[in-house]
Amino acid sequence: MRFPKRVDIPIRIAAKVDKVDVEYFERKIKPLLDHPRVEFVGEIGEREKQELLRGACALLFPIDWPEPFGLVMIEALACGTPIIAFRNGSVPEIIEDGTTGFVVTSVEQAVDAVRRVESLRRVDCRRSFEKRFTASRMAGNYVAEYAQLQVPHDEAVAIEAR
Repeated sequence: MRFPKRVDIPIRIAAKVDKVDVEYFERKIKPLLDHPRVEFVGEIGEREKQELLRGACALLFPIDWPEPFGLVMIEALACGTPIIAFRNGSVPEIIEDGTTGFVVTSVEQAVDAVRRVESLRRVDCRRSFEKRFTASRMAGNYVAEYAQLQVPHDEAVAIEAR
């Protein structure tokens, strides 16, 4: 694992390893975790996740696929934790680059972002969450979108008459 060798901070990894992935994890991933700065804590509950995120200097989200949403990024913002994530999927939509985290395209940029993460204000991360991702805010956004899609009754009749 190249990343922990290049940053001088401990890295804690929390993740569930599904039964179908155990062989792959043991063969490919576990050998990469053998580093004094890396701790694999396994699957954790909601309370432990909040504590882990709240205590972290940043969430590293090194995805290499088009993640459609990335709930853990929202959870990090709710805890006031900045995010360092690779530019894939929803990452650019969730992270306000330079305010709530850093959007990167390489390991080198991620290493640099770790060094700059202290320049970000945790309060800005929490404010972004409150402004964009609370349950009531998201529900209101869905209602507004659906309202725009509604077809007036007389137009619906006209369409059916054709």
